[in-house]
Amino acid sequence: MNRIKLSLVLVLLTASLAACNKSDDKAAAGGSTAAPAASSGKTIEFVTTQDGKPLAIDAALFDTPAAKEFLATGKNIYVGNEEAIAKGKKVFQLYSCTQCHGPEAKGQVGPGLTGPDYKYPKDATVKGMFETVWHGTNGGMGAKGIGLMDPTDPKKWYFTR
Repeated sequence: MNRIKLSLVLVLLTASLAACNKSDDKAAAGGSTAAPAASSGKTIEFVTTQDGKPLAIDAALFDTPAAKEFLATGKNIYVGNEEAIAKGKKVFQLYSCTQCHGPEAKGQVGPGLTGPDYKYPKDATVKGMFETVWHGTNGGMGAKGIGLMDPTDPKKWYFTR
């Protein structure tokens, strides 16, 4: 169970990596900013961890079937996927997340990311953890957004789930 939770957090953290240049590429190419899920009427509302205000997410960044599914439902189809866990763990280590959250995301200087007791209770869900990592916290972690979480590759988000 903890391995699955750990895989989710790592995948969430990793997913933002690949999008770093993709948003610039789409803008340069005149890419659409319309939300893929919005066209079908299926979207979820993201909110900031700090104050619960609406969190603006550029739906155009979510351009793979798995990413569109996440945008529409808040669920990541890769939870428990061994490949996703491996990718997420690699990104978790690459971005030095281990310095604050520990090598297994159980907490060190920063809070544990594997539960069952989360600093921000909403982090028990995939959507909640995504919002926290994407936009940052009231504590010490700043927004990671596209720099760390690639919206097109949810496989990388799941090291801690």
